[in-house]
Amino acid sequence: MVAWVRRVRTGSGATAVQIAESIDGKRRIARHVGSAHDETGLNLLVAKAHELLADDAQGLLDLGLSLGQPVSSLLVAPPAQGTLFVAPPRRVRRRLVSKPKVVRTTSRLLYDVISEVYDSLGFGVVDDVHFKELVIAKVVEPTSLLDVDRVLADLGEVAASLSTRNRTLKAAYRGKYRDQLAEACFTQARSCGDVSLCLYDVTTLRTHAENEDTFRRSGYSKDRSIDPQVVVGLLVDRNGLPLEIGCFEGDKAETKTLLPMIQMFQARHHIESMVVVADAGMLSGTNLRELDDAGFRFIVGSRQTSAPLDLVSHYRWNGEIFTDGQVIDTVTPRHRRSKPDNDPNQRAEPVWTDGEHPKSWRAVWAYSAKRWVRDNRTLNRQEERARAVIAGEKKTKATRFVKTNGSTRVLDGKSLARARRVAGLKGYVTNIDSTVMDAGEVISSYHDLWKVEQSFRIFKSDLAATPFFARKRQSIEAHLTIAFAALAIVRTVQRRSGKTIKKILRELRPLRSATIELNGTIQTFPPEIVLEHQALLDAITARH
Repeated sequence: MVAWVRRVRTGSGATAVQIAESIDGKRRIARHVGSAHDETGLNLLVAKAHELLADDAQGLLDLGLSLGQPVSSLLVAPPAQGTLFVAPPRRVRRRLVSKPKVVRTTSRLLYDVISEVYDSLGFGVVDDVHFKELVIAKVVEPTSLLDVDRVLADLGEVAASLSTRNRTLKAAYRGKYRDQLAEACFTQARSCGDVSLCLYDVTTLRTHAENEDTFRRSGYSKDRSIDPQVVVGLLVDRNGLPLEIGCFEGDKAETKTLLPMIQMFQARHHIESMVVVADAGMLSGTNLRELDDAGFRFIVGSRQTSAPLDLVSHYRWNGEIFTDGQVIDTVTPRHRRSKPDNDPNQRAEPVWTDGEHPKSWRAVWAYSAKRWVRDNRTLNRQEERARAVIAGEKKTKATRFVKTNGSTRVLDGKSLARARRVAGLKGYVTNIDSTVMDAGEVISSYHDLWKVEQSFRIFKSDLAATPFFARKRQSIEAHLTIAFAALAIVRTVQRRSGKTIKKILRELRPLRSATIELNGTIQTFPPEIVLEHQALLDAITARH
């Protein structure tokens, strides 16, 4: 008979220690010693298993307490001959309990809280405990795949091996984990509100690649980097919860990412109609026409240079005078070569309807005195820079309001005047009738775009989604899938608690559980939780 100690990873993520034996070529589990969730407990179980292998006989039951002073030591020996006085016996103090020792401390509470949020979002549909560990580690401390075991160890978890983590990334791509996560996020968003209005934006993620390939390519970078990159589109709900994420080639134009993302979202959830909000970068005639043909409603930012054409009647009858907070509801041509529908001979602005204005979209323009101050200050600085370049006081480079006449540079006064005419104005283009959504709601819906911009800031800074080292497309997609799930957790935690993820980690990570060894016995004690922290924990774990 041959016996040995073996370790087995269980479905719950723990590591089981067993004693196996082989008799006449047949193997079986002779004894299950126990399961451990951390390295300390695992080492103790392995040591216990080796003791059992050395002597499996039933010994005395160890209660973890040392015996007191033996009875024989309390008996006094008879005095020696000739001794008149007998010195009293000296009482020896013996330590009954050994000195306690802290073996380790972990932020197990933080792991359990994030795990609860993960499950409340329905992400348990992805039946992969190792994927869950990678997502939680990304939320707590974004790091490389090699360093994940350190983060998980600090959270009280025994991380899987590096090869297992690599297999998890492959499974995330081949098993279409992102599809399951997107379904769960959609269900969550619908239960907490509605998905009738979705916000869309695009960003770029820089890579550490030196050379381009078919996917990681150099293009327009929001980080002003020249490294190869990928383009990422993100669709979120009104609360900033991610609903869909897509990855495109690094040199893909932003305007060409909107339709594929919306069509993918529509096909996944069988949506017939919704409102898509995007910034002026998505303002493309093709995008708007195809969204309208597909039955979607949209609100996109208008370029400021369109104001003189859209507001020709206002400029004709009122000049360049606007009042603070003034809103003008008018129309804008679908194509720049189309004839405008607004007649400057009529003082009233036309009321847009789809049937009466087939060659125009609805345009809403708003004037803000505060925006005018900011725009005017920017124009003054640009004019000063242009004059300095013309005078040779600053180095020559692409400068606004500078034009070249032969070999000389002069100030482009017409362009500067046009820019000053539209200072303080902000435009919005939509295909939603005024009877369905008034101008004020159009403007407020567009201003919700800050939520998707905030989600991207979290995505790129707090979750350190860029730059990344992944080379193959499947690795990049898996990397985005983990970041997508982590972003959903962060947005949910922030919505429930009203605090940023940085503040939450700063408050909860120091609440550490302590593993203490006392007289041969090891026990883990949870941290003390004050009322303030308990209120925070209750808010985060509340499923609403």
